[in-house]
Amino acid sequence: MTRWKTAVVFLPLCFSIPRTVLAQTAASATDAAISVDVNLVMLQATVTDAMGRFVSGLGGDDFQVSEDGRRQSIRFFRHEDVPAAIGLIVDNSGSMSRKKNAVTAAALTFVHSSNPGDQMFVVNFNEHASLGLPSGTPFSGNAAELEEALNRTAPDGRTALYDAIETGITQLRNATLERKVLIVISDGGDNASHTTFDQVLTRAARTGITIYTIGLFDEDDTDRNPGVLRKIAQITGGDSFVAHEIGQVWPICRRIAEEIRNRYTIGYAPSNPRLDGSYRKVRVSVSVRDHERYSVRTKPGYFAVPVSFPVLPRGRGGPR
Repeated sequence: MTRWKTAVVFLPLCFSIPRTVLAQTAASATDAAISVDVNLVMLQATVTDAMGRFVSGLGGDDFQVSEDGRRQSIRFFRHEDVPAAIGLIVDNSGSMSRKKNAVTAAALTFVHSSNPGDQMFVVNFNEHASLGLPSGTPFSGNAAELEEALNRTAPDGRTALYDAIETGITQLRNATLERKVLIVISDGGDNASHTTFDQVLTRAARTGITIYTIGLFDEDDTDRNPGVLRKIAQITGGDSFVAHEIGQVWPICRRIAEEIRNRYTIGYAPSNPRLDGSYRKVRVSVSVRDHERYSVRTKPGYFAVPVSFPVLPRGRGGPR
């Protein structure tokens, strides 16, 4: 018997999004891919305690999910270190010249902290964006290959940040792993892209990709725009960091690697099954244990849009 599968694409609204982004997202949703047997809204959630430490060991019964204020029944739950497809998007504009070696070392710190099964790639960008791995090698888990990819472009020229993120999103469409992540390291805004901010925000919003951003800004850089990096991260359920000095990039990369390893995957079949393109607000909370205060970060909403997608390999988790 043929089985038809439909995903629900979700778009968080953590801040004001341009109307063009909302219209484009609701009208076109071609990038989502979820390996489940029923129509589920899938969320990636990070749980931290009052000290900012990641909380592990929680079960599905510890989470509560509501949609538009109505409690939902969790049908899928998983918390394990599964491999991910990860793109390192690294600024190589002229202003990065004195920071290049340190940023490369920090990125390699992330590589060494990753899951051995991760599929990784590099996008180097200045006023142009290019893949760092050789042609015919879309992904690699080899640290030496990734180091060579990170060093393939010498710092020079202006900054095409949006083009680089667009290149990373496109590359992740070739990945076979369900969990997809981009990590963006940049010291400025954008002054050279053909892609606009609204366009890249739209693409980021309608994919299942999580984006983390690291801003490494100079005080005299008139192009710096930490708000752009923050919005791109928020709309995907990721996180945004600002490194005030080059030495802070190392612990930030380690923090991101640890978070990827500690995310919870939660799926629920919405009580409102209509795929009518409407926006549904989602809230995820965790039961308090031993008077602890836990914070949950995830995508706070989605647009209910039907999308057909290929079946991906299943992990050990599954529908409850």
